[in-house]
Amino acid sequence: MTGQNDKPDALLLMGRHCPYCPTVLKALESLQQDGTIGALETAFIEDHPGMAEEFGVRSVPWLRLGPYELSGLRSAEELREWAGKAGSLTGMSTYLAELIASGSIDKCLELIRADSNNLKALLQLFTRQDTELNIRIGISAIMESLQGHPVLGTITDDLHKLLSHDEPAVRGDACYYLALSGHHDAVEWIRQLLNDSDRNVREIAHDSLEVLTGAD
Repeated sequence: MTGQNDKPDALLLMGRHCPYCPTVLKALESLQQDGTIGALETAFIEDHPGMAEEFGVRSVPWLRLGPYELSGLRSAEELREWAGKAGSLTGMSTYLAELIASGSIDKCLELIRADSNNLKALLQLFTRQDTELNIRIGISAIMESLQGHPVLGTITDDLHKLLSHDEPAVRGDACYYLALSGHHDAVEWIRQLLNDSDRNVREIAHDSLEVLTGAD
């Protein structure tokens, strides 16, 4: 949801007795005035319960800012940062990390199935050294849920390249995700890791080949 000149539009759902909603609204109005965001639409859930149901809103303030759905109190600077990230791969990576951290795996899957570019954002996230362990575990859960889904075919070339990554953890994850994709060249690509310098990577490659070839 972007407005003119690719500025993200905003939809804010509020509650009449919400103590935080006026703060978020004021911040958004300021961002609209200085040209950071495009159109700003607001609605009270008491007057429009159907909107809350449509978007699965459980608490307010709730904001859709470009491709991002944000809930709770957010500062003007935080909202400005999200607005600046709208439409970027890095921004979507940050958003997916926030969703995973909050346990919203299903929302991540929904976004990825709707737009394969969001899977590339997830791929970017797992290659970052500062990605925390709980986020990495969430990424694996997402990839496992996508096993056999055509969307995995959109990143197989990227995964192939990551088999030569400097970090053993990235090589091992890329190997595992390639196996989940079932790509016709995955066996050939993964075989190169049987002689990897890292023992864990070699074990992942061995197990992945067993899955792909049906070996005992």
